[in-house]
Amino acid sequence: MSSLTNDLAGCSSFSRRSFLRTASAAAVSIPILTEAHFARASAMGAAGVPEFSMSGIYLDANENPLGPSENARKAIADIIPNGGRYAPPLYFNVIKLYAEQMGVPGDHVMIYDGSSPPLHYASLAFTSPSRSFVCGNPTYEAGQRAAELAGAKINAVPLAKDYSHDVAAMVKADPNAGLIYICNPNNPTGTVTSKEQIDYAVANKPAGAVLLIDEAYIHLSDATSAIDHVKAGKDVIILRTFSKIYGMAGIRCGFAIGRPDLLKKLEHYGQSPMPITGMIAAQASLMDTDLVPTRKKLIADTRNKTFAWLKANNYSFIPSESNCFMIDVKRPGPQIRGLMAKDDVHIGRSWAAWPTYVRVTVGLPAEMEAFQTSFEKAMDTPATAFNEAPLRHMLRNGIYS
Repeated sequence: MSSLTNDLAGCSSFSRRSFLRTASAAAVSIPILTEAHFARASAMGAAGVPEFSMSGIYLDANENPLGPSENARKAIADIIPNGGRYAPPLYFNVIKLYAEQMGVPGDHVMIYDGSSPPLHYASLAFTSPSRSFVCGNPTYEAGQRAAELAGAKINAVPLAKDYSHDVAAMVKADPNAGLIYICNPNNPTGTVTSKEQIDYAVANKPAGAVLLIDEAYIHLSDATSAIDHVKAGKDVIILRTFSKIYGMAGIRCGFAIGRPDLLKKLEHYGQSPMPITGMIAAQASLMDTDLVPTRKKLIADTRNKTFAWLKANNYSFIPSESNCFMIDVKRPGPQIRGLMAKDDVHIGRSWAAWPTYVRVTVGLPAEMEAFQTSFEKAMDTPATAFNEAPLRHMLRNGIYS
């Protein structure tokens, strides 16, 4: 067993809450939680979920099983002999390339090891006990967790009937809002908030509030980027990551795009040296013009085939444009997750707002076939087969995810 597997397996002695509490406490100065933290922590809280290992089918963390592209892999291999260097020229070169592709000046772009650091830093920089954090509900939780560390009030606004962000309600949620977070497409629903809605939020947000548009999943959808608002000098920061369509979740690279004065406020919280493997893989990926459209189609085809199966079997789900989607299992989500884990098929968590929904990541075609088999078997298991005592404990203590 590898040291990574040993480390992760050793976490099984912690509860979900203690895991996240430990992660947050260890990172008070740099409070960074990622999708991996939430996925592993939720596995610890689900009845019957075994220890994590590198085997099995994992559809729980919105990872891309395709991994880095061939060009990115070659670039990583070629640069390994230079792993003893910080490589500042590479740092500036990849920023320059990305800024050119986004159509913004170089000082409007900052590079990070993924989009998680700027998400957390923005939450800390623009919220406080007097400036609240506004988000959809459900949505990705990391920004909210960071805002809580800043002592900010959290205004979680239910999604609209079409599962987009209810931007009209969000901009009215608090006249003293400091940061309005819109994940587009949204995690966990995979649904898109239209450009017109984003435009409305920019035009009608409270004075002084910053809009943080998380476009981690935008390449997987037909959504229109909000980059025009950055170009126009608005109070908007956009986040991008190479963890999703580019398949680099374990390698790490991402960007924050915004006015220099807004990005400057993130610098107060620090910035670790970028791994040269992440930078060179990002550069190679950006130069591969076929990568995004090819992977977008492959993931969409697999996702839509899964949707057709769900529909044919009368399962309730939310149509998604991303690499994840939500299914209403009509019972507490941990029940289904626990049963499927016994088949070594691991699906994603539920959210407190939607305790009967589970999130599923789109995997490879063969993985989704295994998902169908395991999911159908779990759904056919009668509710009387469950030990309701542990379930009541989980519901009472809010351990939905």
